Amino acid sequence: MITQEDSHVQHVKAYFKEYTYDMFMMNVTPEPEEMILFSNWVDTLNNECINSFEAVRTSAQTTEVDLVRQNGETLHLLNFSSYNYLGFSYHPEVIRAAQDAVAKFGLGASSSPVISGTYGIHRALEDKLLEFFGMPDRGISLFSSGYAVNLGVIQAFAKPGNCIVLDSNAHMSILEGAKLSGAKVKYFRHNDMEHLEKILEEVCDGYTRVLVGVEGVYSGDGDYGNLKETVQLAKKYGAYTLVDEAHSVLVAGENGRGVCEMYGVLDEVDLYVMTFSKGFGGIGGALLARKEISRYINYYAKCRMFSCALDPAVTGGMLKALELAASEEGKIRRRRVQENADYFLQLLKGKVNLGVSNSWVLTVIYGNDKNTLDLNNYLQRKGLDTSIMQFPAVPKNEARIRMFVTSEHTREQIEKAAAILLEAAEQFNFLSN
Repeated sequence: MITQEDSHVQHVKAYFKEYTYDMFMMNVTPEPEEMILFSNWVDTLNNECINSFEAVRTSAQTTEVDLVRQNGETLHLLNFSSYNYLGFSYHPEVIRAAQDAVAKFGLGASSSPVISGTYGIHRALEDKLLEFFGMPDRGISLFSSGYAVNLGVIQAFAKPGNCIVLDSNAHMSILEGAKLSGAKVKYFRHNDMEHLEKILEEVCDGYTRVLVGVEGVYSGDGDYGNLKETVQLAKKYGAYTLVDEAHSVLVAGENGRGVCEMYGVLDEVDLYVMTFSKGFGGIGGALLARKEISRYINYYAKCRMFSCALDPAVTGGMLKALELAASEEGKIRRRRVQENADYFLQLLKGKVNLGVSNSWVLTVIYGNDKNTLDLNNYLQRKGLDTSIMQFPAVPKNEARIRMFVTSEHTREQIEKAAAILLEAAEQFNFLSN
């Protein structure tokens, strides 16, 4: 027999499952009610064994991982949630190089790079990056995170009175950097060159500094940026370009120099932004630009000036990753990433909505934000770990399963992942008609 209390508890649980992340983002009262409500929500989800986020990984980010969920459950899963595209984070040579660096330099830099946090190993990474990109006359600015690169570079490069024109799908770090700069911000429709040109015609008056911000591979959609036409339009109207190659550096292009290399515009891009947390398998990021620009950024990017320098130990590992990326092994791994992504897409094409994804960032759109918790829970219990995106990271009711395909995934793992996804699509009603 169900008591009134049991009925009330079930109602509360059902009600909490209807909540979505964005519902806790606003509150105008003096008390932090949204924070208390959010904490209660998370507790309920954990108690009901629904919450699959912030689970603790107990092994390296290989193609299969062990994790412990918030309620103590242990699961062994296929790992398509990590953007360790070339598998360098656990490459034995990379690990040895990091161990050697920590033995020599210690655990951290213990200072801002402008004060006493710049080590010889940082200079070595800067030199090797310039060599890797074949641009010895350029400058490099190192940052302690990829997010901080966009935040600091844009905030320092653009000023109040300037104008920043962004692709509507640009990453949050680009948006945040633009807001911090105080410049006027405009958005053009994703990869829509006619719309971009219309905006540039309006804002490029010969007196205003204008920066156009785009990405090599868009992490929310998995498609390539239209870099060739973007750069051409920027040059035509006297604007500068920033290209974020976070998901494509070391992975795209014949030599791993990114989508800019693929489209033949590497020499023409003014601000080339990269992160070290993906293709490199480490942490941090860098700006590649003219020497006078990078030197200025070093001193006027606030999140660089007032943050600790890049970890010298991890820097040693990334130096080795860069060496591997430039070798024949790097070419083989790059080729395998694309082959694996193409195979995955082939298994799912026509069966689910893949959006515009055509890279190693593979998306399956399931739509309803309210399905996120149950769907992610279902996928993990079936043996698949993915990266879920919902509003406000993507438009309302365009929620998606995002998977990062790596060079190290096997055909068998990809086939198993595809089968689980199709089961989920049937269960949650997002199979294509």
